[in-house]
Amino acid sequence: MAFTAELLAEVEMLALFNLSNHQEGLKVHHDAADSLVAAANRLHQKGLISLPDGGYLTSLGLDAAEHAQGLLTILRS
Repeated sequence: MAFTAELLAEVEMLALFNLSNHQEGLKVHHDAADSLVAAANRLHQKGLISLPDGGYLTSLGLDAAEHAQGLLTILRS
């Protein structure tokens, strides 16, 4: 499976969430990069975040964000 630009944008979005505070969400503003706006919408459609423009991680989204951030930590070391 290849990493597409869309998948990478979704992983980047998941990496922005603060895993130490589950009550802290994200808001993607209308003037954000088109790739980030589209990534947020796709993550919402997949059930990973609560709103199409960010919001909070769902239970599935929390699992995905933990894995994404863990992978980034491993690859950066």
